[in-house]
Amino acid sequence: MNATILALMGYIGLILVLLIVMVSYRTSLIQKKVKLPNSFSTDAAGEPAFGLRINRTHANAIEGFSFIGGLMLLALATDSTAITDGLAFWMLGARLGQSVTHLASTSVMAVQIRFVFFLLQVAIAIYWLSMFAVKFI
Repeated sequence: MNATILALMGYIGLILVLLIVMVSYRTSLIQKKVKLPNSFSTDAAGEPAFGLRINRTHANAIEGFSFIGGLMLLALATDSTAITDGLAFWMLGARLGQSVTHLASTSVMAVQIRFVFFLLQVAIAIYWLSMFAVKFI
């Protein structure tokens, strides 16, 4: 198994863990009678601050999957994992860093750190895309 496959599995695993955390958190709100089961909105409006952060962290991970997962899947589909393997774990680490920072705080410093993690993901994705362009165009 190569780095691209492991990083892709890690990314999918992160999305699932965030989903489980969100469902567990919402279940606890229901059990404590803080919220009704039918009162949750897709944007987490009306939830406590941590609920909003969980919701946004999960949504951000899914949004990022379109270009991160897409490029990793492109590498696997075209037998081009030599392009993605070298930075696959850096990409996953940046995604994990962004998610953990988002869950931990919304302070100015935390938002700036989160943005650095996001920029790292974008930079790696641009590099990968340019390498695919060189190979296939």
